[in-house]
Amino acid sequence: MFVNYIGPALTLLGAALAAILPGMGSAVAVGRVGEAAAGVVTEDPDKFGKLLILQALPGTQGIYGLLSWFLIMNFSGMLGGNIDLSWQQGALYFLASLPITVVGYGSAVKQGRVSEAGCALVAKRPEHQVKAIIMAAMVETYAILALLATVLGTMAVPTS
Repeated sequence: MFVNYIGPALTLLGAALAAILPGMGSAVAVGRVGEAAAGVVTEDPDKFGKLLILQALPGTQGIYGLLSWFLIMNFSGMLGGNIDLSWQQGALYFLASLPITVVGYGSAVKQGRVSEAGCALVAKRPEHQVKAIIMAAMVETYAILALLATVLGTMAVPTS
């Protein structure tokens, strides 16, 4: 009896982790960058717009995680209420969720640190804002690759 629920349970676990961990990483990172930006804005309120972009950047991993949750739930059929999944399918959906789960969390935290350093750069040299954005965006590359791996892995799980 319990065996009938292993597939759906693994699928839900993978989807949940894909949404939770990158979301947590993004929340921590956006919060830290916000704290750094608030310190700069205290000294020079005109830099708010330049710093807001840096604060928003590490939030994208949370979006990627939520997108991954949706794709896993949709492709597995669980979004429509289907819980007829084998344990093998559940294991494959769980494994497909791992790239965005692990890399999404880690890259959000690291991108937040780079963005935080970018706030210090903008504080001293506001004309170098684009450099700070580019440095933070470089970390984003790995989150995008992890999202792609999760999407392709999710699409590769056989439906029958």
